[in-house]
Amino acid sequence: MSAALVGVMNFYEFSGVNNASWGNFIMIIVGLFFIFLAIKYEFEPLLLVPIGTGIIVGNIPFFQAENFNLQLGLYEPGSVLNILYSGVAKGWYPPLIFMGIGAMTDFSSLISKPKLMLLGAAAQFGIFLTFILAVYFGFNLQEAGAIGIIGGADGPTAIFMSSKLANGVNVLPNGEVVRNLIGPIAIAAYSYMALVPVIQPPVIKLLTTKKERKIRMKAPRAVTRVEKILFPIIGLLLTGFIAPTALPLLGMLFLGNLLKESTVTNRLANTASNALIDVITILLGLTVGASTQADIFLTSDSIIIFMLGALSFVIATASGIIFAKIMNWLSPKDNPINPMIGAAGVSAVPDSARVVQHMGLQEDPTNHLLMHAMAPNVSGVIGSAVAAGIMLSFLL
Repeated sequence: MSAALVGVMNFYEFSGVNNASWGNFIMIIVGLFFIFLAIKYEFEPLLLVPIGTGIIVGNIPFFQAENFNLQLGLYEPGSVLNILYSGVAKGWYPPLIFMGIGAMTDFSSLISKPKLMLLGAAAQFGIFLTFILAVYFGFNLQEAGAIGIIGGADGPTAIFMSSKLANGVNVLPNGEVVRNLIGPIAIAAYSYMALVPVIQPPVIKLLTTKKERKIRMKAPRAVTRVEKILFPIIGLLLTGFIAPTALPLLGMLFLGNLLKESTVTNRLANTASNALIDVITILLGLTVGASTQADIFLTSDSIIIFMLGALSFVIATASGIIFAKIMNWLSPKDNPINPMIGAAGVSAVPDSARVVQHMGLQEDPTNHLLMHAMAPNVSGVIGSAVAAGIMLSFLL
């Protein structure tokens, strides 16, 4: 009986019931909320379902003690989750996702109207302003750089930056070790990407008039196959020389696009844009979600990061719209620019462009802005990666 009692006590000691904390239950509710948003409202379901499930998995309580490793938790060396998490911690999931994005993206709208690339650049203003604000709130320069990239609304780039700058490993010249902020930064970035249809419309309406929202733009010109092939090659050379530290992202982005546009590597392009990116999205979402272990995630730093992330997203949207208004004011009367497409300068592809399309149709059911909005949208992907590379070159 005593041996049986000891066994029962051991079972209880290792059970989730005994090791649960209020933090675990709070995070599990957050995970369920993410899944609810994905299924009920279809807010980025391909991201929020894996992330929400990961949050639940990462917050199932288990026994932990010093010098005792069950190899269960994401932060326990040797566990399955820890091994899968190396793609986030070491930053090799984001480049693979960028290759898939490149293989799925048609840059024709940008090639036909290259001046709209300026809108993608203008939207990156949110990154640098958030960087300044993060320093003001007490984060060191490397941590602030990783937080600032949330303003680009680009989850893979945010993960890549935080794996380089806010990884809990780097040591600053003054001997200070940077904090591990990968989890909060990644969750904030993907959360705001999913909430694009909620966040952007009020900002667009606030900064544009009804007359401006009804502006019709000239149809983009047809783009030749040669132009489509040359674009990723020229783009790789230009961005590579400007920001070589961003090559892991931009190199893979343009490789994926070249696989698609060359038309002689269709099998590789199909793999990159379907099977590969789907597998990496599942693994990234699950492990990013699991990194929100309550005792590590529920801190004042996480709350500040979420606040700064929301502010940076609003600033990025607003700066793109304001710059589009300036461009429209300077454009010939017979070739106007609808200021709403400036909101698509953030990197949330294609959701920001869809928001602009939807709002344009609300004002005028015959005014289709999707192709025009895709130009700043895809340039925003390039712009956020270049901004990340520039920031890395200053802060590493």
